[in-house]
Formats: sequence, C-alpha cells, structure tokens
Amino acid sequence: MSNGFYTAFWAAHACIFPSLRHQPVAKDSEKTNHIERFNNTLRQRVSRLARKTLLFSKKLENHIGAIWYFIHHYNYVLSQ
Repeated sequence: MSNGFYTAFWAAHACIFPSLRHQPVAKDSEKTNHIERFNNTLRQRVSRLARKTLLFSKKLENHIGAIWYFIHHYNYVLSQ
C-alpha cells in the first residue's frame, strides 16, 4: 500500500495534502477507484447526507454521529 494521496488534478487538493505525499493522477489511472466506491457507498447508506430526504439533519453533530456510526459499522463488517 502506498503512503501517498492520489487525487484528481484539482488546485484545492494541493493546498490540503502535503506536497511530498500528494500525487495527482488521471481518472484512467484507476488509483482513485477504491475511495470513489467508498464515497458512493457512504452516500447511499447515510441518507442523512442527501438534502432532499426526510432524514436530513440541520445539526452538524447529527451528521458527524451518522458518519461515525457508518464508518465504525463498515469497518467492523469488513473485519469479520
């Protein structure tokens, strides 16, 4: 596993990630597939993140709690 961060060629990423570990890559490099898959799974399973659902929360604490719960449950299931 690499210690670098693979991102698209977006200027904002250069401000966030340390330059020694940041590696911009093209979409066809297939280096970002796993995180894109995780992001899609997160959006589908944590309906609170979708603005037009009945479960949408206005409080940041509720969003953080829902994401925290999802990540811990997701990692627990993967470790089984």
